[in-house]
Amino acid sequence: MNLTVEIALDEQVELCREGNKQAFYDVYHRYAKAMLNSSMRVLNNLADAEDTVQEAFIDAFNSLDKFTYKSSFEAWLRRIVINKSISLLRKKKIQWVDAEIGNINASDSAELDEDDFSADIDRIKRAIAGLPENYRVIFNLFVIDGLKQEEIAALLNISHNNVRTIYHRARKKVIDTVNAIA
Repeated sequence: MNLTVEIALDEQVELCREGNKQAFYDVYHRYAKAMLNSSMRVLNNLADAEDTVQEAFIDAFNSLDKFTYKSSFEAWLRRIVINKSISLLRKKKIQWVDAEIGNINASDSAELDEDDFSADIDRIKRAIAGLPENYRVIFNLFVIDGLKQEEIAALLNISHNNVRTIYHRARKKVIDTVNAIA
């Protein structure tokens, strides 16, 4: 992103801080689709994701004084959306701990060939959508949203080892599914 665009976005955020209604509208429309996509990757339910994104924007706009430009506004907003999405999953009593965590074998943590991901996007999307919810959420947060495994562990209140194990198992399931679809 070039500097001119970044400054323009910062100016919109500053106008929001001043209560400019057009700036709120512009910021919302600039980020709404990306935030909905992030929430959908966690929740896998359009109605819940739409509600979560709306709530996240309300919280973000009401907390603009806490935004300090240590990251981009988009990254800050995405963190709010992801936190709200995970909170909703917690309310639904999603189990983050892998029931098979004690039965880890060497093949679960072995490195997989990256060329296995050369399949087309539709097959990969179907494979990800077919993962158990805890696998899908951790896989998406790590691969798509780019969070570090330590961050995911902190967000979900589980161990880093558990996140790593679930991620590797999810990744293996995605590869196996993509190869089976091929």
